[in-house]
Amino acid sequence: MTETFRTVAGRGQASFEVRGSEFIGHVAPARTVDEAEAFVSEVRTAHADATHNVPAYRVRADPLREWASDADEPSGSAGKPALNVLQGEAVENVVAVVTRYYGGTNLGVGGLARAYGQGVKVALEDAGIVEERPSETFTIAVDYDDSGTVRGILESADCEFEADYAERVTFACRVAAEDGDALRDRIRSATSGRAELEGRESP
Repeated sequence: MTETFRTVAGRGQASFEVRGSEFIGHVAPARTVDEAEAFVSEVRTAHADATHNVPAYRVRADPLREWASDADEPSGSAGKPALNVLQGEAVENVVAVVTRYYGGTNLGVGGLARAYGQGVKVALEDAGIVEERPSETFTIAVDYDDSGTVRGILESADCEFEADYAERVTFACRVAAEDGDALRDRIRSATSGRAELEGRESP
């Protein structure tokens, strides 16, 4: 899975009403199933008084992980329509939750399906969709003597990183998957193999 893919630029949220029921669509980037489920829990907690919080996500893995739930709405009226929008927009590494506050009027299965699909659609529009390259993360642990060399390499590379200065210096690095091996080779060579590299997570 090295090709570019469509995902959300960041978090998005939008709301609307259908026959008295308020619907709030939420979307967020999620690189892992754990991140997706954490966002679902966050929205459920924030809207614990809602009638329903309907989740759906698509996370890049091998194979692609897709999941949705009707969250006590009638079967097929909520989760699948929400997931269908993510599939139709061909977005991945994204999680959506549509919150519903019941307004007193039943919408029927068709009405619910349209509303939950619309909830995802407007949240995606608010977030914005971008093209992204698959990435991987790994950590580099070195003694202080090598930390300046490693930091210089990371600053010159096309990657994101954070440094933690403790007994040793640990760099948490995210880099495009296609560039990861070359970057690790540079670090090993520059430190004569003293750098400890751990972890590798794609995409």
